[in-house]
Amino acid sequence: MKALTSSAMLLASVLLILNGFLITSTHSEEEEPIEDNNSYVLDKDLPKFGEPIQNLTVAVGREAVLICVIDNLQTYKVAWLRVDTQTILTIQTHVITKNHRMTITHVEGRKWVLRIKDVKESDKGWYMCQVNTDPMRNQIGFLNVVVPPNILDYPTSTDMVVREGSNVTLKCAASGSPPPIIIWRREGNEPISSDASSHNTSTFSIPRVNRLDMGAYLCIASNGIPPSVSKRVMLIVHFSPMIWIQDQLVGAALGQRLTLECNSEAFPRSINYWMKNDTIITQGKRFEPSTHEASNYKVVMKLTIKEVDIGDFGTYKCVVKNSLGETDGSIKVYHIPSTTTTPTSPPTTTSLPTTTDYPYRKNYKNKIYRPIDEYSPSSKILLGDNGDQWSIDLSKDKERYRENSATLEDQREKEAFVDNDTNSNARSTSHLNFKDLNLLLALLMMFHLR
Repeated sequence: MKALTSSAMLLASVLLILNGFLITSTHSEEEEPIEDNNSYVLDKDLPKFGEPIQNLTVAVGREAVLICVIDNLQTYKVAWLRVDTQTILTIQTHVITKNHRMTITHVEGRKWVLRIKDVKESDKGWYMCQVNTDPMRNQIGFLNVVVPPNILDYPTSTDMVVREGSNVTLKCAASGSPPPIIIWRREGNEPISSDASSHNTSTFSIPRVNRLDMGAYLCIASNGIPPSVSKRVMLIVHFSPMIWIQDQLVGAALGQRLTLECNSEAFPRSINYWMKNDTIITQGKRFEPSTHEASNYKVVMKLTIKEVDIGDFGTYKCVVKNSLGETDGSIKVYHIPSTTTTPTSPPTTTSLPTTTDYPYRKNYKNKIYRPIDEYSPSSKILLGDNGDQWSIDLSKDKERYRENSATLEDQREKEAFVDNDTNSNARSTSHLNFKDLNLLLALLMMFHLR
């Protein structure tokens, strides 16, 4: 009997246990929706992010400002972390990191502002704003740090000194974010040698450099982040002196002011002077040497002779010297005789003798002068040597007069044809003959009248 009783009690206990598990299980199954209800309510009441964190791009040295907006924070805590290093930067309004450039502020009750002053390139990366809920809630933003270009001292070229005809390579290295673009330019916008390689790269080459390539070159680096930077590299080309003379033979008259000129090129800078008869010409009363630098390697030499003297004629030398050599050029000055003018007297003119008694008509063909009035039929009066007047009638002796006149004219025409070399003498003597003939005619007329 006792055995049955104990067995019954054991079975009752098992049933009770089973019944309790079932009840517990049933409770659990019935309470599950209640727990879901509670968790829905809690999620609704948990903190939420009001807006995403904005990605930033900041130039190095500036200030970066990251803002995390949280609504309904309640008693939860807010922290800023650096994602790549898993470093806690701030919790609430306390700065945890030892970086003194970072500060945290809580404004308007919902904004947690992380400020990073004097941003460095190492600050670039992802930043997280986290709320210590369970599970934790967070959001991230990216800070991009850009760096203006910077030209590196090495391996960038420094000032170079080369001999003319050698090959030259200029280098320029620069850092920056994003990586900068490098170009080469000549100072003053002077043209770059056509034989040079591309000047839009960090390496710039000039084969067989010459004196025209000498000067300052600029390496310019830019990446869109101001300011662009440049470095000046001076290219110096050495070469021995050379001379050009435009006029190597110059004429001058005595007393003239004369200037001689030579053009020279040399680098390093040269010593320039003038010589005559192996003697250096210096500044003085008679000579005035001068030099003018047309460029850093071109020099114009001038020598002025203030008043040319007889001893100044001869050969002059312009001499150019530098550390690589010397050269000279010659100019010969010769004498130009001064032109003198002899005063000339005006040509003399011989006037023909004239008389009031006998006007003459000139025959230009045979140069014969003949009386006019005494042959005119209307002439009735003849003046004698003593002033007496003679009334005459020429009608009777007309024929005889003509014969005599014809004979005289033939004689005169023969005498008129003389040699060209004695024309002037014949002309002067003919004046006298004509006068004598006139007198002779007058005597003949008187003779016939008697």
